Amino acid sequence: MTRIDASKLELNERVVAINRVSKTVKGGRVMKFAALVVVGDGNGIVGFGIGKSAEVPDAIRKGIEDAKKHLIKVSLKGTTIPHEIVGEFGAGRVLMMPAPEGTGVIAGGPVRAVLEMVGIHDIRTKCLRSNNPCNVVTATINGLAALRTAEEVAAIRGKSVEEIIG
Repeated sequence: MTRIDASKLELNERVVAINRVSKTVKGGRVMKFAALVVVGDGNGIVGFGIGKSAEVPDAIRKGIEDAKKHLIKVSLKGTTIPHEIVGEFGAGRVLMMPAPEGTGVIAGGPVRAVLEMVGIHDIRTKCLRSNNPCNVVTATINGLAALRTAEEVAAIRGKSVEEIIG
């Protein structure tokens, strides 16, 4: 898969979750923060990253840097997705279904953040099993990365779009 250069894109970022983690040491507790960040251009490119630091702004900055290193291109069909798909990661599963124009984004917090960063405006989703933000975001990204339009499938198979659709 080709790498997408983040420096050439106008990316927006959104913090999905900030988690405080404490480690007990001899002198007491040491607090650190983990930030889950999603970046996207609103036109089919999205990425997510996790940053960890003793300070929240540093964790967010590291998360943005990590997200820009892991960008993917998503196949879209107008304002929705080309077909229904289930994204999976760990115990997290996200069911994503295309919706007619005007439906809006029907999704929970972490999934909504990813879909809005991609630029999808009409979709229905359902989180299945896990509701851990890290697993849900990763499952959503995995599902979006697996989407294929009819044109892409036809090109891979060496057929016309009419033969594929039927």
